Amino acid sequence: MRVGIRREDKNEWERRVPLTPAAVGSLVASGKAEVLVQPSPARVFGDEEYLRAGARVEEELSRADIVFAVKEIPAGMIDEGRCYFFFSHTIKGQPYNMPLLRRMMERGITLVDYECIADDAGRRLVFFGRHAGYAGMIDTLQAYGARMRWEGEESVFSDIRSAYRYTSLEHAREEIGAIGRRLNGASAERCPIVVGITGYGNVSQGAQSILDLFPCEEITPGRLLSSNLRDTLRGDRVYKVVFYEEDMFERGDGGDFVLQDYLDHPEDHVSVFDRFLPHLTMLVNGIFWDERCPRLVTKRFLRDAWTAGELERLKVIGDISIDIEGSIECSAKATESDNPCYVYDPVGGGISDGVGGDGPVIMAVDNLPCEIPRESSETFSKALLPLLPEIVGADWSAPFDELDIPAQIERAVILHKGELTPRFLFMKDFL
Repeated sequence: MRVGIRREDKNEWERRVPLTPAAVGSLVASGKAEVLVQPSPARVFGDEEYLRAGARVEEELSRADIVFAVKEIPAGMIDEGRCYFFFSHTIKGQPYNMPLLRRMMERGITLVDYECIADDAGRRLVFFGRHAGYAGMIDTLQAYGARMRWEGEESVFSDIRSAYRYTSLEHAREEIGAIGRRLNGASAERCPIVVGITGYGNVSQGAQSILDLFPCEEITPGRLLSSNLRDTLRGDRVYKVVFYEEDMFERGDGGDFVLQDYLDHPEDHVSVFDRFLPHLTMLVNGIFWDERCPRLVTKRFLRDAWTAGELERLKVIGDISIDIEGSIECSAKATESDNPCYVYDPVGGGISDGVGGDGPVIMAVDNLPCEIPRESSETFSKALLPLLPEIVGADWSAPFDELDIPAQIERAVILHKGELTPRFLFMKDFL
């Protein structure tokens, strides 16, 4: 079996790999596969590291039976009959990737999407979400410091850099931890500094771990609504509020909130999240959203609350999920790492790049794990490694119902030899 590792070329920031040299070394040593790696000057692991691990560095991957990548592969580069592993961004029917899906069907491709590799309980096994949380929180704190400077106030937050400007995640942690220890009190008008984080999954956990580098105290959503909140909180720390579904949504008919009911039928629910927004300094959003789900932050609420002078405390929204005009309706576009923010004008509805202007700053970097490429690649590869022996040992030419692959992988096979598999037949409606 020959395994190929594709060179990432979606944008200048993409330096991640699906398999590290260490993983390649293990695979080669097993004797189960030969590994071909496309050369890349941008990849976070150099070509020579793969050579030392026993791989061949070759421009052409046409000899590979299975090709691993991180991001989508351009439709024109899809080789007939191959088996591909990558994040296809197709299962929601994303219009921009339907031509790619059609091309893969035409060329008889087998497509395995990392996003769908999950255990029996539906928990994803191979993901970058935690690293999106790390980078997203760093960039949100950096945006807050930049906004405070624009408003004429220097603070310790002004010394935080964008995540990609640190040499490693460890470097970022060390420097931000040192900055956090210098926090000795916000100005009276800024106190307290309250950071809201939506959700409790991998993105949220990553974001919280960065915020916890500051002197940090967690408070409940209920306490956030206390009438004497500002009198009881201190300026020598930041406050963290983690929002669960029952805090953010309620049934549209007034019935009792039941989590499974929300997960099954989000369209039957409405958002009650706007009651918290006037009390937050920063909001970090990391929840799943699709068209059935209520929005957390609407343009109408922002307009009305801003006009009424009720949103002066909300400085930054770090939209890690970045669904355009989705859960955060004012997220009008995704951004790149070197220009991560824009300001949303709640009254006029327009946006302006940077951190200056009327309205909250929106941090909307589209591909946050790219900002810490080595650590995100190492974690991803480590999660994928235990599945590799059965992946490379499988006869992918067999009929789908005869494939001898782990259930975790079987659940992620969107196409087999160009045909939608039973689990993904619903995607016909997108084509």
